[in-house]
Amino acid sequence: MCRWAAEAVPSPSDPAAPPRRVRPPAPRPFPTLGPTMETRHVVRRPELPPVPRRGDPGPDTGQQLVAHLRAGAADFAAVAGATSAVVTEAVPPARHRRARCRIVLRYADGREDDVSLLGPAGAPAAPPQHGFDRQIRRWLAAGQPREAAWLLLDQDSAGGQAVDLTAWLGSGRTS
Repeated sequence: MCRWAAEAVPSPSDPAAPPRRVRPPAPRPFPTLGPTMETRHVVRRPELPPVPRRGDPGPDTGQQLVAHLRAGAADFAAVAGATSAVVTEAVPPARHRRARCRIVLRYADGREDDVSLLGPAGAPAAPPQHGFDRQIRRWLAAGQPREAAWLLLDQDSAGGQAVDLTAWLGSGRTS
């Protein structure tokens, strides 16, 4: 077998390698720049318009409508002659969905009336122009009339029917 083909076994004829000594690097002084060299590069930033900050936009009009309907429960009770009212469901309108409000009225004799009301479809209006709550108050003040012309089958309602306030207002019998 040849000497250079051996497997990492040192040959007795190889001279011994001296141990390697490692010296730490000698400390060098920090380089200094000459007195004529400029170390800063001043660039004038272009004047740009301020970036609009996107803060908290607050609740959208749909959320405001829901809060407005829930806060109006006491008014609904007063108009209906009930001792209390709870808005158990409030859904704002959308392009493909009608506004919806479900109210439970409790009367002094212990009777409860669970009513589902449907309003118009479309984008909810700004808070001062909420018309759905006014439509509800008008319907309650009129004695909660329920004719087949403006009652719709509704699986989610307690009685299986919901009152279509837009059809009621369109019928002309709002008094």
